[in-house]
Amino acid sequence: MTDNDLGPLDGIDRALVDALRKDGRTTLSVLSEISGLSLSAVQVRVRKLEARGVITGYRAVVNPEAVGLPLSAFIEITPLDQAQEDDAPERLRGMAGIESCYSVAGNANYLLTARVASPRALEELLGRIRRTAKVSTRTTVVLQTYFEGQTTEPDPSRA
Repeated sequence: MTDNDLGPLDGIDRALVDALRKDGRTTLSVLSEISGLSLSAVQVRVRKLEARGVITGYRAVVNPEAVGLPLSAFIEITPLDQAQEDDAPERLRGMAGIESCYSVAGNANYLLTARVASPRALEELLGRIRRTAKVSTRTTVVLQTYFEGQTTEPDPSRA
């Protein structure tokens, strides 16, 4: 197995990953207590998990309303011409207002998540998406978010 393989995690790696998923700012000292390893051994393990691509980054979780983006929406996109080049993710990458892009099964080709300041900003974003990616859109506006970003635990029977 190479350092970049996403092979199975042992119990210690899993404990480190679980702790960091719950709080990306968990200190090496706390990780040491959780895993029973020395500080230097924990640091080596975390670096290896990063190098393997198991841990892909650390982020601040920000309240969208506090930064002026209270309106969330899910936007399904479908090419206007199914024969056109399927490059919508590349065309839309980095577009302000779009948080994520998923390839999906179903009627649409992709599902975008968006956060914007107002209904007018959403309307403008939809126009930019349609023009830039040459797609049709179908939008669902979020009225209230009860939870998101919830960490999920792996099925213990599959570990």
